[in-house]
Amino acid sequence: MSQIVRVTDRDGVESKIEWHDDETLMEALRDNDLPVLASCGGVRSCATCHVFVEKDRYSQTGSQSEEEIELLTEAESYRSGESRLSCQILFAPRLGGIAVTLAPEE
Repeated sequence: MSQIVRVTDRDGVESKIEWHDDETLMEALRDNDLPVLASCGGVRSCATCHVFVEKDRYSQTGSQSEEEIELLTEAESYRSGESRLSCQILFAPRLGGIAVTLAPEE
């Protein structure tokens, strides 16, 4: 199973990528050659996969761990109600068509 995600990169260019049911959002972004460093490999220790989720769909992305919240709130570009680590967003049919924007590199 797969679905489409709309992604806006750091230059403001929007693209549509395919997200498969065995991937986190970070893996889908990385595998579609978007500039997501993801240096920790998805274990919530770096915030280099930080994205902004469209506000009206943010609550659909699932709950956040204390580690994720701490990493995000320390980021200069943190936005309450929008910031997520893409490595912590698991594929779910309800997220089809979701739009995310890559956060600035820090």
